Amino acid sequence: MIIGKIRPDQEAVIELEVVGLNHSEKVEVVIDTGFTGFLMLPSDLIKRLGLQLIGNRRAILGDGSPVSFDLYLAKVVWHSRIRHVPALGSKHDGALLGMSMLSGSRTVLEVIPNGPVTISLLA
Repeated sequence: MIIGKIRPDQEAVIELEVVGLNHSEKVEVVIDTGFTGFLMLPSDLIKRLGLQLIGNRRAILGDGSPVSFDLYLAKVVWHSRIRHVPALGSKHDGALLGMSMLSGSRTVLEVIPNGPVTISLLA
């Protein structure tokens, strides 16, 4: 089970370990149910970890504007196992976890300050 919390600004966050070429880093990621991808990671983290560029992806933002993102291959520790997933690169500092990453999971949010966030695998 993965356990996180609700921040005072009502964002649901978990800590996710992203594995790079020579080291790994634990990153606080915001669960974004409006994001259908797997991950969006800041470009400085992508560079530090040496993640492999695998292409580009066009997307439509919430305001309807089209954008293009670099797409990287990321390795993350997910339920104690290494999982290879595509990650969009972002110029912003924050990291997002999308619905594709949560597929096959039960996610429970107790939306109060510091309320628990739990993600468990479905059988």
